[in-house]
Amino acid sequence: MKLFVKAVMGLLLIACAGIAAAAGSEKIVMQEFMVPSADPGIQLYVRNKHLQGIKKFGPNKILLYVHGSTYPSETAFDLKLNGMSWMDYIAQHGYDVYMVDLRGYGRSTRPPEMSQAAELNDPLVRTETAVKDVSAAVDFILKRTGSPKLDLLGWSWGTSTMGWYTSQNNDKVNKLVLYAPQWLRNDASLTDSGGKLGAYRSVSVDSAKQRWLTGVPENKKETLIPAGWYEQWAKATWATDAVGASQTKPVLRAPNGTVQDSREFWSVGKPLYDPGLITVPTFLVHAEWDADLPSYMLHAYYAKLTNVPYKRYVEIGEGTHTIIMEKNRMQLFQAVQGFLDENIKPNM
Repeated sequence: MKLFVKAVMGLLLIACAGIAAAAGSEKIVMQEFMVPSADPGIQLYVRNKHLQGIKKFGPNKILLYVHGSTYPSETAFDLKLNGMSWMDYIAQHGYDVYMVDLRGYGRSTRPPEMSQAAELNDPLVRTETAVKDVSAAVDFILKRTGSPKLDLLGWSWGTSTMGWYTSQNNDKVNKLVLYAPQWLRNDASLTDSGGKLGAYRSVSVDSAKQRWLTGVPENKKETLIPAGWYEQWAKATWATDAVGASQTKPVLRAPNGTVQDSREFWSVGKPLYDPGLITVPTFLVHAEWDADLPSYMLHAYYAKLTNVPYKRYVEIGEGTHTIIMEKNRMQLFQAVQGFLDENIKPNM
């Protein structure tokens, strides 16, 4: 009898493993779109992924991601490291996943000022403009899916665009995820080198690596990013800017609007928007060595979420602002996925 039970249990384990393997290997399909912004001549690159065969998604299974102030969406959110991107990970959990590049980034339209010398024009793509682009992407997705709502996920500066958008459009948002939230600053910014700001800044591969590892203990730097991952990301990211990549010393051009906003608002104690106007479930996630947007911003922002039905934050050890592409990235993925998947009804 014991042998029989063991045999049955063994077959069940094999069957379960087979089901899990099959689920993990389900084909993900991708579509790409150029979506008109609210301003003439500006097209926004939107990418969509979901499991093949699923035709309909509810409001709690549709998600839009937006990037930060320097790099486009696809080379972080949909970069296959060790065979899988964060976008793939969420799609594998049955979600209809979208990402958008704001104007001036990635495959979206670059304003004409970016074809001129940076010093000839004022900083481009202020946060208010970015919120308009997010709004255009959201409206496109809701119309395409027929859903009244969706989940929003922003990283870094993307937490400001998604947070500000949500504070004005709670009726279109199911849940809000803010990875490395931006808030009032009381220290120097790693993206602001001082002096007069031009339309955009030019970022080198070496300076990006230096910024990435700022604040990481010396004895942890060598093992923080798995071998080859940084080089893979840098190659993909700098390739998105053909003009910058063609220079003798390749650079990535990034609009300076967010730096100007920091000078005029975040660094002088003036919020761009009120998180107290957000009324949807909100999740904050952060890493302990984030020198771009340090932990004090996380805690200050969390305290401002006074009208959400529920809120939570997670701080991950041994990670930086870019934990999305570091050895502990699965802690980020799993923490966010748990929040997205859960069905909590307050007061029950």
